[in-house]
Amino acid sequence: PVTQGQKFDPDGEYIRRYVPELSGLPNKYLFSPWEAPASVLEQSGVVLGDHYPEPVVDLKFSRERALEGWQAIKS
Repeated sequence: PVTQGQKFDPDGEYIRRYVPELSGLPNKYLFSPWEAPASVLEQSGVVLGDHYPEPVVDLKFSRERALEGWQAIKS
């Protein structure tokens, strides 16, 4: 979901419209607010776990596991 947002909505128009609680974030963190420094979140008025949920899964870890699975299938 992060990569797709960055690729197809690079200016964040869609997410700012439909997820207004993130609208104050800079584009760099708009699609992954959990990676933003505390100062950026505070300046943008975003409180993770309150205004916007914390991640349920670790996307990097789940991607790695999926790629490992694909490699196992291909072998």
